[in-house]
Amino acid sequence: MGVPRSSAVAPFALALAVVLTACGGGGVHGKPGASGVRDPYFPKMGNGGYDVSHYGLTLSYDPRRKHLDGTAEITARATQNLSAFHLDLKGLDVEGVTVEGKDARWNRAGQELTVRPHDDLDKGETFRATVRYSGTPETITDPDTSEEGWLRTADGAVALGEPTGSMAWFPGNHHPSDKASYDIRITVPEGLKAVSNGELTGETTAKGRTTFDWHTAEPMASYVATLAIGEYKISRSTTENGLPVYVAVDPTQVKASKKVLAQIPEIMDWEEYNFGPYPFSSTGAIVDRGDDAGYALESQTRPFFPGAPDTKTLVHELAHQWYGDSVTPESWKDMWLNEGFATYAEWLWQEDHDGDTADEIFNSLYKGDYYDDPADNEAVWAFPPAKPTSAAHISDSPVYERGAMVLHKIRQAVGDDTFYDIIQGWAAAHRHGNADTDDFTAYVEKMAPDQDFSEIWKDWLYGEGKPDHP
Repeated sequence: MGVPRSSAVAPFALALAVVLTACGGGGVHGKPGASGVRDPYFPKMGNGGYDVSHYGLTLSYDPRRKHLDGTAEITARATQNLSAFHLDLKGLDVEGVTVEGKDARWNRAGQELTVRPHDDLDKGETFRATVRYSGTPETITDPDTSEEGWLRTADGAVALGEPTGSMAWFPGNHHPSDKASYDIRITVPEGLKAVSNGELTGETTAKGRTTFDWHTAEPMASYVATLAIGEYKISRSTTENGLPVYVAVDPTQVKASKKVLAQIPEIMDWEEYNFGPYPFSSTGAIVDRGDDAGYALESQTRPFFPGAPDTKTLVHELAHQWYGDSVTPESWKDMWLNEGFATYAEWLWQEDHDGDTADEIFNSLYKGDYYDDPADNEAVWAFPPAKPTSAAHISDSPVYERGAMVLHKIRQAVGDDTFYDIIQGWAAAHRHGNADTDDFTAYVEKMAPDQDFSEIWKDWLYGEGKPDHP
């Protein structure tokens, strides 16, 4: 409300208000956090002004009605003085928001849920925001036309998040640069299973409904958070090192996937030998029907597969637990640090298991006879792995195959002993953190200070087109 022009005391009142504010006696001292982190490919994703440490999600899903009820308790620390902050949430109906137990004002604009706390938040202050919401979760179509978010299946649903899908089923700071721990409690009709990341800490049934409690202690980017609901067959085992293995398989895929999933302990032992200590407290897989999704995804501790995977794909997604899930890209520009590493893991597996050597695969790609289709061979050189041309291309061949070729060039330059020191050390140095391409090139140069990598970076990592020499 403005000051009336006719009020004789207005100047004095205004001056007094200024003095009180300066002395801490009231007034707004914060400003709204940014509505995005300006990711080069998804600028609206993520939010500024706070850092999330934990998500507590209490969910209930009715597959028949396609209806989700949710409460999200978000624990975060303000990184600036905040008068308002944003959460990413696409679709769903918000029923109420509180901050530190007090009702907060809020409004919606596209995928942005803007929250205005009753009291401003001080920089460094830890706070809890609670959002109650419900509705029919959306399936999101990516710029590359793939589908993510909440995908309905024949007997339930699966939530897949890369790169923007997690905002379809819970509000949050949905950018890979803000990782957090999770507790996910999900209630579904009795007879269905609900599978998520981390460890199952509780399972109870009452009044025709079953509740599953999942806990993820290690930091997790929201895009690798998952939730799968269906009539899964569950198997539990351990690796030789005692690591729990939790596998959920759609009944139609049990026979086809039995042999390959039995390799998980062997693959995990091989990957630990090559990549260093496993960064999480459990592993496993989720296998759904082949038409439930168009791709596999490295969901943290529990990769998702549409249909029975082959060994190569299983190796790839489990390698992501080190490269992508534990060491997470700082932005979507750095996807090759995920996919190049996981693709190179496939090459190393083949090399160690009587298949083509990594050198043979590299040369086949360079010569253009790796794929049967000439267009697929040409696509490898469409753009540099560290510079995808747009959001629609962050999962294209150069990010995978040419990214792996960058690693092979490093291996050729430094030899096997130093190369394995580099890839193991990289996973250890950024364990549970974020890193970008500049961090990686600096790390490689530090680990091999006598080697000149400038040509590799120029020609293979950032260079346009096919390098002149393999």
